[in-house]
Amino acid sequence: MENGNHKEVPEDANEHCPGTQSEDAGKSDACAGCPNQEACASAPKGPDPDLIAIAERMAAVKHKILILSGKGGVGKSTFSAQLSFALADMDFQVGLLDIDICGPSIPKMLGLEGQEIHQSNLGWSPVYVDSIGVMSIGFMLPDPDDAVIWRGPRKNGIIKQFLKDVYWGELDFLVVDAPPGTSDEHISIVQFLKETGIDGAIIVTTPQQVSLIDVRKEVSFCKKVGIRVLGVVENMSGLRQSLSDFKYVKPLKNGGEEEEENVTERVMAVLREKAPELLDVVACSEVFDSSRGGAARMCVEMGVPFLGKVPLDPKLCKAAEEGRSCFAGDECRVSASALSAIIAKLLKNDTIA
Repeated sequence: MENGNHKEVPEDANEHCPGTQSEDAGKSDACAGCPNQEACASAPKGPDPDLIAIAERMAAVKHKILILSGKGGVGKSTFSAQLSFALADMDFQVGLLDIDICGPSIPKMLGLEGQEIHQSNLGWSPVYVDSIGVMSIGFMLPDPDDAVIWRGPRKNGIIKQFLKDVYWGELDFLVVDAPPGTSDEHISIVQFLKETGIDGAIIVTTPQQVSLIDVRKEVSFCKKVGIRVLGVVENMSGLRQSLSDFKYVKPLKNGGEEEEENVTERVMAVLREKAPELLDVVACSEVFDSSRGGAARMCVEMGVPFLGKVPLDPKLCKAAEEGRSCFAGDECRVSASALSAIIAKLLKNDTIA
């Protein structure tokens, strides 16, 4: 980690540690008895040339935003993809970097499965969908079902390559989709990007208390490493769906077994005949218990901004599965309007405006 004098100091270092990059590293009196003494004494000194290369690449990127979550399955990658689509629709130049090394889902979310990375004179070329440049280890796997079983150093190495070897060109935004939790990937991306200026992090959660517990840890991580929390997004905040999109079933009993009859056509026929205006009514239902205030209350308690809620919208789920923007047409109007409001609020942030 870094102390106030910008020295690289291990977590378990002795008091008055000179820093791992100091000429006195491993040799000063303060190093006596430190578990890192031998490693520090033999390590190469001076600035990491890769960090210089990363800084040169990132100089062409105006804004860098990390997308984080405490748990998996809360819709973080869906949000990353749809944020990228929305920014591109606003004529911003956008890059989307997937650093979820063991579970890359961005190629699926952008409709880019089966694509490969190509080398140019300027470096690795991102894979493009419309005007969005995308990079993911998912493009490097011979088989999409292959498991990536890597330890920390190898994960760090590929993230460093994505930052220093990929030719992103001039970007308005680089959206970084991180894995859930606080792992090697998070420490690496902060270490590699911090000196180039990270605008901050957006944390995605659901209203569940079990999810919010881990979001608090994510907020704590950001504070410890000096990354600003741009805001928290509460995803899957209640089911919202048009009556015409529901499937209707009638429970039946066949002996002792429960069965059901699909009566969707009968229900829809009655609605069309008797009350056609109800076909545009949106049904709302709480999926998770929100009696404790959900993410909004947590943000007040933690002193971080709350960006808004995105409902659980099956149409958005379908668009994400098919690698499409939810902003194209009005199919996802329920969730698209919520996402648009969140993105508009984000763009008013002093850091990004």
